[in-house]
Amino acid sequence: MITLTTFAWVPDFAAPLMRAFRVRWALEEAGLPYNVRTVTLGPEQKSPEHLARQPFGQAPAIEEDGLVLFESGAIALYIGEKSEKLLPRDRIARERATAWVFAALNSIETWALQLGIIDFFHAKEESTKERRPQVEKLVRERLGQLENALGDKDYLEGEFSVGDLMMADVLRILDHTGIFQDFPGLSAYKQRCAARPAFQRAMTAQLEGFRKAA
Repeated sequence: MITLTTFAWVPDFAAPLMRAFRVRWALEEAGLPYNVRTVTLGPEQKSPEHLARQPFGQAPAIEEDGLVLFESGAIALYIGEKSEKLLPRDRIARERATAWVFAALNSIETWALQLGIIDFFHAKEESTKERRPQVEKLVRERLGQLENALGDKDYLEGEFSVGDLMMADVLRILDHTGIFQDFPGLSAYKQRCAARPAFQRAMTAQLEGFRKAA
């Protein structure tokens, strides 16, 4: 059985956005049972035991049958290998789904996360007045490109895959901005993904864990 390592508690604004959610969601979509191990922020996070699981002291990490794996994208693809719901067996569909995982992490999250960091941690700094509009412009450009690629499809390749799971979760980083008012196609896409029962189960489990630890 897979053991997921995540943080025992994070601040409220970060609770629904923790990358461990991607792992929980993938496990729920695949219908795989799992255990949860938690580590606390601070000394335990930097302990040799945790660094052996996650070299940078972050979360998530998983363990199964002697394999220790970190980075949410790698973990999601590993889980996808166990479920056709996430990674199709058809060669072309499989490679396309994998490409969207990398697109979510490299082409979208890179800029979405910059905007989130500015808004959550540097909103009152003088340099933000100049930097934020530049970053938002780049975010909007990427979102426009993504919306064009989605077109009128329900999901990026027609059927839900691990690529949609990763992309929809990355897009949630921007929920606080109201930017999706200008991208109705992506707004509907994000809502469609969040309405999936596996998403709902994973979010409930993640938030409940943080509430118990608070």
